[in-house]
Amino acid sequence: MKNTTHFGYETVEEDQKVHKVAEVFHSVAAKYDVMNDMMSAGLHRVWKIFTVAQAGVRPGFRVLDIAGGTGDLTKEFVRQAGKTGEVWHTDINESMLRVGRDRLLNKGLITPTLLCDAEKLPFQDNYFDRVTVAFGLRNMTHKDQALAEMQRVLKPGGKLLVLEFSKVPEILQKPYDLYSFKVLPWMGQKIAGDAESYKYLAESIRMHPDQETLKTMMETAGLDRVQYFNLTAGVAALHTGIKL
Repeated sequence: MKNTTHFGYETVEEDQKVHKVAEVFHSVAAKYDVMNDMMSAGLHRVWKIFTVAQAGVRPGFRVLDIAGGTGDLTKEFVRQAGKTGEVWHTDINESMLRVGRDRLLNKGLITPTLLCDAEKLPFQDNYFDRVTVAFGLRNMTHKDQALAEMQRVLKPGGKLLVLEFSKVPEILQKPYDLYSFKVLPWMGQKIAGDAESYKYLAESIRMHPDQETLKTMMETAGLDRVQYFNLTAGVAALHTGIKL
């Protein structure tokens, strides 16, 4: 029997999930930022600004941006790390990576861009000062393995930052569900010509571990001083942990 996992609310074989997630992001890559602005009323930019501030990247830092996609975080880290720093823009999806790479180049920012799997990072142990993943962890098949890899490549004293959609209070659940499962697919169809991908994105958020569960997963992966910040009433949350 092959191992199974979830793809939204659907149960699929593990080796199928990677391909299905890839299809989603190949489909939405060109309209990804436009849809993010529409879906979150621009709040995703505020959440990313907060994440960048919490990262505290300084000149000379080595930074790994996992699931870097269109390069929003990478862009800021390249500027902060400066000429003496080293910032890697990575993603498992080639379409997203190309969009991000082109946007970085259009801003005059040259930095390493790499197609890679977060569950099998091609970097040596204890290398990075900061590792970040924004809105990518929920799409990974083996989240525990990915977190362990992130911890492995961090230097002692380095910080992992995980920005992801999370769980809202019970009182907000019904209106949030209405928006997620009715409005989002409609917007996806109108703007990106793809309702199904946005239906999956809504389902994937519901299947993602809640704040406390993810905190425990990060601690199990070997991170210390794990804490989280609820953003916009828990629509998103930023988790941070230190490798001691």
